[in-house]
Amino acid sequence: MDWMYTLSGFAVGAIVGLTGVGGGSLMTPLLVLLFGIHPATAVGTDLLYAAITKAGGTVVHTRKGHVDWRITRLLASGSMPAALLTIWALSFLPKQSASVSQIISVSLGVALLLTAAAIIFRNQLQQQALAQADDVAHTRLRRAITVAFGALLGVLVTISSVGAGALGAAVLFYLYPRLPAIRIIGSDVAHAVPLTLLAGLGHWLIGSVDWSLLGSLLLGSLPGIWLGSHASAKVPDRILRPILAGMLVLIGSKLIAQ
Repeated sequence: MDWMYTLSGFAVGAIVGLTGVGGGSLMTPLLVLLFGIHPATAVGTDLLYAAITKAGGTVVHTRKGHVDWRITRLLASGSMPAALLTIWALSFLPKQSASVSQIISVSLGVALLLTAAAIIFRNQLQQQALAQADDVAHTRLRRAITVAFGALLGVLVTISSVGAGALGAAVLFYLYPRLPAIRIIGSDVAHAVPLTLLAGLGHWLIGSVDWSLLGSLLLGSLPGIWLGSHASAKVPDRILRPILAGMLVLIGSKLIAQ
């Protein structure tokens, strides 16, 4: 079965390289629905997988000056405490139980639907935000909203491993419409690393990480991301994103309904 995990890691890595959408949106539901892994273990393992794979991207974005550390700090000031509180709450639930499985599956399904909406309506959200960019209320409340959204991400990512990618970027595009897109993406990736690392280590402490599975996924995903990134310029974005959003809607609906 290890080679199947590696092959799945390669496929998800290639899609991440092509679209830029976080691997959690595909990797966690793949582990749950295709391989039958308990949702808690799938989430915990995927969080550490995301921390490792996104660390390299953060280094690149930092060297090129693509990270707005002020935004990253605001997000982290909300997300890190929220992640710790969520791990603390999960530690009281019975391990590998049906109730935990149901909570995580529904949360994962909701997160996937939100991510699909963020992919589909990103341009419209950005245009609306640009129209309101000079509104006093928009600018005055932006810091507080960024921290509050960070807290929401902390809970969502810790429970489902989804949200730190496309969903986080979509909200940042709305909050900071005048910031160049590359700095939004760089800041979002930089924030995802400590968040997924903290949440992943928390899951490890409560026994929800499969290290052998993590190694198999990384073995396939790293070359997959490299190939996908190089091929991304040759595949039209207008084709890829609707297909990906449709997949997320189908998977999210199945997870909620099961």
